[in-house]
Amino acid sequence: MPVLLLLLVFFVAPVIGLLLRSLTEPQFGLQNYAELFATSTYFRIIFNTFFVSTVVTLVALVLGYPVAWLLAIMPKRAAKIVFSIIVLSMWTNLLARTYAWMVLLQRTGVINKTLMALGIIAEPLPLVNNLIGVTIGMVYIMLPFIILPLHATMRAIDPAILNAAALCGAGRWQSFWRVLLPLSATGAAAGALMVFVMSLGYYVTPSLLGGTANMMLAGIIAQLIQSLLNWGLGGAAAFILLAVTLSLYALQVRFLDGRGQQQGTR
Repeated sequence: MPVLLLLLVFFVAPVIGLLLRSLTEPQFGLQNYAELFATSTYFRIIFNTFFVSTVVTLVALVLGYPVAWLLAIMPKRAAKIVFSIIVLSMWTNLLARTYAWMVLLQRTGVINKTLMALGIIAEPLPLVNNLIGVTIGMVYIMLPFIILPLHATMRAIDPAILNAAALCGAGRWQSFWRVLLPLSATGAAAGALMVFVMSLGYYVTPSLLGGTANMMLAGIIAQLIQSLLNWGLGGAAAFILLAVTLSLYALQVRFLDGRGQQQGTR
């Protein structure tokens, strides 16, 4: 009962209050939701949010999958060192990491200077104040959240299964596509869903690396409520974000948990 009371007071009640304000301010109706999708500026922000979240999830999955596999097959001492580095990056202050990427990605930063010194580019690349910088910064921050569930899933895979596939004539790519990938799909899907949901509501990194011209949904919610005091429109945007997040969580519970139970039964 104390836990339920805590959830009702500090979670359910504020969410219901925000929903009511999105439906009643400035007048009762769905005009705030209609404005979000009818106004080109707000619609572009919603599109940017889902587009960047999708790209970040895919890139993080592509980069995180081989890292998780290497952690699973590395010697224990080396794996502990690499694992500690990954966890340490999660403990570092988010604002400090984002400012570090601002220094690295600016026109006079290390990345542009190195590429120009190697002759790869003739002039600095625009890597900040756009969606490219947002994607780079968010991928770096989200990588541990996809590596950890993947690593846990891969550690549970019996190496004898891959050896049996090799003895049956399967090459490396066949073993990957037909054995390793299906067995690790649950961890990959769980990690990808976690990264996607977290990316939808990210505020600090998109605001600093993307600028005002490339705002995402969390940024416009903060601006609507804090600066413009437009609780109706801000509440509508926040409730859309919450509804999408809860829907994705429901899909995870429905499909991923069910699939995991089936695999455990087998």
